[in-house]
Amino acid sequence: MNPFKTSKKRVFVTRPFADEGIIMLREKGYDMEVFERDEVISREELLRRVKGADALLSLLTDKIDAGVLEAAGPSLKIVANYAVGFDNIDLVEAKKRKIPVTNTPAPEVSETVAEHAFSLMLALAHRIAESDVYAKAGRYKGWSPNNLIGTDVYGKTLGIIGLGRIGFAVAERAVKGFKMKCVYSDPKRNGDFEREFGATYLPMDKLLKTADFVTLHVPLLPSTKHLISTDAFSLMKKSAFLVNTARGPVVDEKALLIALRTKRIAGAALDVFECEPAIDCDLTDKLELKQFPNVILTPHTASATIEARQAMSRIAAENIIAVLEGREPLTPAK
Repeated sequence: MNPFKTSKKRVFVTRPFADEGIIMLREKGYDMEVFERDEVISREELLRRVKGADALLSLLTDKIDAGVLEAAGPSLKIVANYAVGFDNIDLVEAKKRKIPVTNTPAPEVSETVAEHAFSLMLALAHRIAESDVYAKAGRYKGWSPNNLIGTDVYGKTLGIIGLGRIGFAVAERAVKGFKMKCVYSDPKRNGDFEREFGATYLPMDKLLKTADFVTLHVPLLPSTKHLISTDAFSLMKKSAFLVNTARGPVVDEKALLIALRTKRIAGAALDVFECEPAIDCDLTDKLELKQFPNVILTPHTASATIEARQAMSRIAAENIIAVLEGREPLTPAK
């Protein structure tokens, strides 16, 4: 007897997450199976449990390749990724099988990630993390005019690499809230953006030479892997800060470590890592990111708010419902 044989549409979810989308799918009467543990599902378990699914709701930590699609079988009609990015999914293999792939570019996610990116900029400039460690260690003995001197964000130049929804939202906070000047680099110029924010389009090399803060908002593609490497760091101001809330491999970690060690840049804030979940790719080089006081690390939590995660959950569910009901997906990955 096949345990997966059912008249209901079957949806497999690879990890527990924000519940609104799960509730929506259950209310549709689908046969729901959610992986029980809050951890990355093993390859073996994924291959076993995806069999016979009509829909797969995956996370960015799941590698969805030909092997997974083959294991699912001909019943699979959609892969809905609970993430804005989708570099964990083999789109070519999915297209071969005519399986739509969707992501979750909710407005709430853009705003949340933009808040996080801008918070990291402020924390770097005002040395918030260093000050927290200093005070908690009992080293604060009274006010000093020279203690933990930082720099202003107000009026400085922000360089945005990748002008998607998140880059746009970062610019709004920077220009309208902190009177920053804005330069940007993107495959396409955006006249509306330039007019609204007084922004200037620059090739990336000129942007790197100009910006006091460089924030990354590009997808992970072959063309963007190690986009920021030795050459890029050599162009940046020594007083400049780098913020990455995009994807870890966009930054060449070894080059970043050397730039920090040689004081080629003033500091960095990372929410994503090249060899994630490892914070360092190579612990033998003795240049670990964790040793630098001018580096802020957050554990891939830029979208970690109730509002953003529930919105992602709803969009993933809406995509599944649309496809299983014979309609086009709302947010196809492209």
